[in-house]
Amino acid sequence: MKNLFLFLVAFMAFALNATAQKKADIRLNGYAVGAFSDKVDSYYSSTNYFEGTINGGFQWGAGIEIKPQKMMGIEFLYNRLDTKAPMTYYDNGVKSGTFNASVNNFMLGVNRYFVSNDKVEGFGGLLVGVTGFKIGSATATKFGYGFRLGANVWATPKVGLKFQAQLMSASQAVGGGFYLGTGGAGAGVSSYSSFYQFGLGGGLVFKLGQ
Repeated sequence: MKNLFLFLVAFMAFALNATAQKKADIRLNGYAVGAFSDKVDSYYSSTNYFEGTINGGFQWGAGIEIKPQKMMGIEFLYNRLDTKAPMTYYDNGVKSGTFNASVNNFMLGVNRYFVSNDKVEGFGGLLVGVTGFKIGSATATKFGYGFRLGANVWATPKVGLKFQAQLMSASQAVGGGFYLGTGGAGAGVSSYSSFYQFGLGGGLVFKLGQ
């Protein structure tokens, strides 16, 4: 996962350098999204399992986007959700607890614009990258991906409002890196649970380039 993250950073740096020489459209995007809850579970045996929910909440983030072409954008972005994770688990008996949790996404996005004028831009996008989870004191890093659909509405030639719906996921996100027990969250469970989180929101977009 570290190599994937470094590749994403290197790719974005290369793209920024190439487009800067062409005086391309460069943008700074700020995100504020209401994320919904999603259930997770991991079952290895009748005495080694957990199930529960990663609660939704306020997800914030920022990204830098370049548009090498009028109808295409490439963006490197980061977003974060701090929340709670109520869980039921087995540890010498069935128990329940609520853990502090956070989800961090480092993503490279490709946006396809299907409407683009001075007032409104409609877009759809694909995201791939790295998703980091923390539940209690335990951490895990997984392959992350997502999809989004939205629009930019320009209030001025340089500043616009962003509206979007998104679906973020991390394959085998919870499990294989966590256990829940009397000592809190740790490592140990061998099975997996994919994580899907839908969000609605938007933010601001600022044109930095030409």
